[in-house]
Amino acid sequence: MIKLTKQPTTLISACLLSLSLLSPVSAQEQPKKPECIAPAQPGGGFDLTCRVALNGFQQTGILTEPMRTLYMPGGVGAVAYNNIVAQRPDDPNAIVAFSGGSLLNLAQGKFGKYNVNDVRWLAAIGSDYGVAIVRNDSPYTDLNSLMQAFKEDPRKIILGAGGSVGSQDWMKAALTAKAAGVDYKKMRFVAFEGGGEAVTALRGGHIQAYMGDAAEARTLIDGGAPIRILAVFHDERLPGTLSNIPTAKEQGYDIQWPIIRGFYVGPKITDEQYQFWVNAFDKLMQTPEFAQLQEQQGLFPFNKTGAELDTFVKERVEKYKALADSFGLIKK
Repeated sequence: MIKLTKQPTTLISACLLSLSLLSPVSAQEQPKKPECIAPAQPGGGFDLTCRVALNGFQQTGILTEPMRTLYMPGGVGAVAYNNIVAQRPDDPNAIVAFSGGSLLNLAQGKFGKYNVNDVRWLAAIGSDYGVAIVRNDSPYTDLNSLMQAFKEDPRKIILGAGGSVGSQDWMKAALTAKAAGVDYKKMRFVAFEGGGEAVTALRGGHIQAYMGDAAEARTLIDGGAPIRILAVFHDERLPGTLSNIPTAKEQGYDIQWPIIRGFYVGPKITDEQYQFWVNAFDKLMQTPEFAQLQEQQGLFPFNKTGAELDTFVKERVEKYKALADSFGLIKK
């Protein structure tokens, strides 16, 4: 048993640690005009990602300067990526939101001459996961029944989602076809502008299944939408209200599709400036406010910063390259 009278520094150290988690990052290190670049119009996943950072830093006081959101749409992140690399490479004020779709496009060379090594990967603030959704009166009551019908006649099963060929949602559909033993070139896929249109088409009977996202599906179900989730594309069941939904793997189909959300910064900011942002996110992720924001925005825990995230992102892009190549999406 430790006696505090003989070890006064123990109590002092504990108090200092507690204070450090509550106090802002030292003011002299902070950017004067911090901003989060959302590579899209207001609304949607990139805006959601920035909102977590803005609200989190504001609620906890980790940043003393107010942060704003700057919208920069184009190419699922391509315009923002090119902007930060070519025009603002050493700007310590800007963090840029990215998603798994951004990484998928990087893997396919859709960001022009720049690649995954041209920015500094900063923080991942959460994840979502792909799901297979049908109407609640659909004859397909589990993933296996949908897959069996798909095998028997791929022309009768129309899959829909928000995104064109090569997008995340198309990939989810192609992986579903592959798991069913169906040539992805024979699948019938309808691309919509977004998830809202795809759900409308599903409810109208124009498509048989929607390859969506878990957080979106949970929101729809909570709102009373007449839909059923057949499977989660993850290696384990999700927590909370979706814990009763089996994974595709449980049902005999190893389909996994995580959707990562996070931030990167310019390639030429200094190590000190980069470490400032890493420390800021590390502190934020230890707060109850951050956990609450994840829950509110439908994100599942996936917290990585600095070198750990850098390694993950580069490994993920390599996997996406191989996957895209297997579907004939890489130009040679």
